[in-house]
Amino acid sequence: MLLVADVHGASRALARVARSGEPLAVLGDLLDLFDYRTGEGLMAELVGRDLVLEFLRLRGRGEVAAARAAWRVVEEERREEVAARFDELVRAAYAEVAEALAGAEAYVIYGNADPPGALRAGLPPGARFVDGEVVEIEGLRVGFVGGGLNYPGKRSEEELAEKLAGLGEVDVLCTHVAPAVDPLGRDVISGRAKHSRAVLDYLLASRPRWHYFGDIHQPQALTWRVGETLCRNVGYFRATGRAVRHG
Repeated sequence: MLLVADVHGASRALARVARSGEPLAVLGDLLDLFDYRTGEGLMAELVGRDLVLEFLRLRGRGEVAAARAAWRVVEEERREEVAARFDELVRAAYAEVAEALAGAEAYVIYGNADPPGALRAGLPPGARFVDGEVVEIEGLRVGFVGGGLNYPGKRSEEELAEKLAGLGEVDVLCTHVAPAVDPLGRDVISGRAKHSRAVLDYLLASRPRWHYFGDIHQPQALTWRVGETLCRNVGYFRATGRAVRHG
């Protein structure tokens, strides 16, 4: 089984991995809303790269409220236009994903950058949208729980805990978000921490042998052991173009 996360529009590289013939788990964030490094991405097409860069500068300085206020001005002035264009761009992006995954045995969860309904609708035959489900892959019980900790794919800690509890015991847990272990859940470039206590609690209680996730592009640590579970960030696929092989 191969695993990738944080594809963020790298559909050509995803297609190359999908052609391997091995089962492929895609752990969320297939949309490229905006690249923190360059400002490029879907949002730049929607409102212009200059506004995205200003938004990112404000967030980078910790002025989160000011960043949100700047974004709300655009939304309020061009609400219907922005909403319609956003839906159009999302459908086009997921059409590229569908082409990349065509013919592959793929299991896809959504991340914080993904509207889950649009992602599910956009997948090709053979690619399975999984969320709160256990699938047997190569003789292993693999549990999948999607969602991130901010929008558009936001899921609360309570919702994550409920989905995780429904899995029961698994050999492998796949999520988008990291467990609440600071070296795994803190980005060394942005300094921001994004991690889930619900995921950590599940690992401690259910003790799967492996946990794979993404979300954090530049973590302090790629791997960490939580009790009996080996946790691994499978990497920022948009930058690396490389999948991780289980085991």
